[in-house]
Amino acid sequence: AEVAMACLAVDPAILLVMVGVLTFLITFCGCVGSLRENICLLQTFSVCLTIVFLLQLAAGVLGFVFSDKVSKIINGAIMHYWDDLDLQNLTDFEQKEFSCCRGVSYKDWSQNIYFNCTATNPSQELCSVPFSCCLPDATEAVINTMCGQGMQAMSYLEASAFIYTNGCIDKLINWIHSNLFLLGGIALGLAVPQLVGILLAQILINQIRDQIKLQLYTQQHRADTCY
Repeated sequence: AEVAMACLAVDPAILLVMVGVLTFLITFCGCVGSLRENICLLQTFSVCLTIVFLLQLAAGVLGFVFSDKVSKIINGAIMHYWDDLDLQNLTDFEQKEFSCCRGVSYKDWSQNIYFNCTATNPSQELCSVPFSCCLPDATEAVINTMCGQGMQAMSYLEASAFIYTNGCIDKLINWIHSNLFLLGGIALGLAVPQLVGILLAQILINQIRDQIKLQLYTQQHRADTCY
C-alpha cells in the first residue's frame, strides 16, 4: 500500500485524472442541482466544494510545516524517473527551470537503479545524471542527452563545470519565499470562486426552501378557506 501511494504521489497523469474526475462530479452536482432546483444535489455541491477548499488550505499549511515530506516525494520521483514519461518530463522541466539537480545534490540520482553508482550496476548510465542537470551550452544546436555521463563520480568542484550541483529543495524553498505574493494571489484567485460558489449554493437552497414553504402555506390556506 505504501509503494502504491508513493507511485500515486509522483505520477502527474494519475493526479490530473483524479482532479479532473473530482471537478466533473462537483460541477455536475452544482449544474444539475441548480437547473432542477434539487436541494440534495446543491447540498452535495456545497459540501464537496467546502471540503476541497479546506483540503487546499490544509495542503498549503502542511507543505510549509512538513517540508521533509517534499524530500520524500522528490526521492520517489528519482526512483521512478524512467518508469513514467510524464514524471520524467516534469522532473526535467523542474531541473532546467530551477537550475538544480534533484533533492539535496546531484548525487541523489544514485537512488535510481539505472544511475546507481555501484560497481555491480550494468547500466550504461552508471554514475550519470539526466541531461536536464547539465549546464546549457549555447554552441550546441542539438541537445546532448549524454552530457551527464559519469558526473556522480566527480567531486562537486569538478562536476560544477558541467552540471548543476545544487539540489532542487533549497532552490524551490528560495523560490517560494521570493514569490509569496504571487502564490498568495494565485491561492486567493482559486479560493474566491469556491467561496462564491458555496455562498450562491446556500442562497439558492434557502430560496428553494422558502418557495416550498410558501407553496405548502398556500395549499393549506386554500384548504382552510374551503371550510
